Amino acid sequence: MDRSGLIEAVGRRTADDGELSPERIGRVVDALFGTVAEAGAIAEAIRTGGAVTLVGFGSFHHADGGASLRPGMALNEFVNDQV
Repeated sequence: MDRSGLIEAVGRRTADDGELSPERIGRVVDALFGTVAEAGAIAEAIRTGGAVTLVGFGSFHHADGGASLRPGMALNEFVNDQV
């Protein structure tokens, strides 16, 4: 899934009230993950030695000279059809 696919998927999941336009969702995605021109909140946290933890999904952190995602139990169970 690329950026536009992610924006579409989020849009489908939040379509109840129609409040979130694709442009607004795109700004949220960019704020979290960043763009070529500007780092997002996750990258900034990792760069300063922090971590971003999303309970169940996992944590983004600095490991072995680069950014890393340690998947959470809920994500692993879902991906491995254990739910």
